[in-house]
Amino acid sequence: MTQTLFGLALAPAIICLLYIYIRDKYEKEPWRLLAVGLVVGALITFPIIRLSGFMLFLMPSGLSQMWEAAFTSFAIAGFVEEGLKFAVLYFLIWRNPNLNEKVDGIVYAVFISLGFAAVENVLYVLHPSMGGLGTGFMRAMVSVPAHGFFGVLMGYYFALARFEPQNKKRHMLYAFVMPWVVHGVYNFMLLSGQGWLLVAFVPFIVVMWVDGLRRIKRHLEASPFKH
Repeated sequence: MTQTLFGLALAPAIICLLYIYIRDKYEKEPWRLLAVGLVVGALITFPIIRLSGFMLFLMPSGLSQMWEAAFTSFAIAGFVEEGLKFAVLYFLIWRNPNLNEKVDGIVYAVFISLGFAAVENVLYVLHPSMGGLGTGFMRAMVSVPAHGFFGVLMGYYFALARFEPQNKKRHMLYAFVMPWVVHGVYNFMLLSGQGWLLVAFVPFIVVMWVDGLRRIKRHLEASPFKH
């Protein structure tokens, strides 16, 4: 049973990784560098857990469910997770010559993001009380692909910062702030306990992924290797 759950936990990340690698169709990235991004993305899970615990300690007591959900979603999940992913992306890729077309920013950001998502998913699915097949299937459909989208969003603006230096500061700011905010909204909709937000969650996911696919296509169309 444990092997089945472990495979179920890793499968969505592997599928998303293969998808994004195949979509990068004009000039493939070196597997070694992609593997480094994936592994480092996985390793930051543990400092994220420590930092998240510290942030929970700082959370004011006596908050209502809405405010507690907002703090957990934006200050912890959004800020801490996306902040460390962004740091890895910057120090690993910014000056690397393999970042030679806009879609590369998305590819590397997604690999880093899904490295984290894979480890996080294993921890959830194998958890003795919260885990199990139901958790695995639900997170495979929603949570892991969502982390992939956060990577798309980060990589999209990160590449614009690199290839459009006249707007570098603005795009670099967006590369962090946009996934932070969207990640926070995603978590808040699930944690707030508000029925109308749960109803709106499915359309939100659909819009998120349509937007992500459009951003990937836009950067692919701008590739200098297209012809």
